[in-house]
Amino acid sequence: ENFLQKTSAPFSTNSYEAFIPLNTLNLSSFTKLMKKLQETHPEASRDKIVDALLEVKKNNKGILSGLPISSIMERTSAIL
Repeated sequence: ENFLQKTSAPFSTNSYEAFIPLNTLNLSSFTKLMKKLQETHPEASRDKIVDALLEVKKNNKGILSGLPISSIMERTSAIL
């Protein structure tokens, strides 16, 4: 995990609005999403954030791909 944090690109507002690739939520997008959610919800544990993301996925017919990161953020924040 530390390796990923050291090698990932800084999170910018432009990438925040980018669409997640249609085929998958790739590791880079997931890392950026987790970082932003942890910044937005410092009181929430990593496990709680992952559980909320899984609930968003379940509520979206079992997929996150194709959703804008901003939409995933909003839906996850509503659950948290």
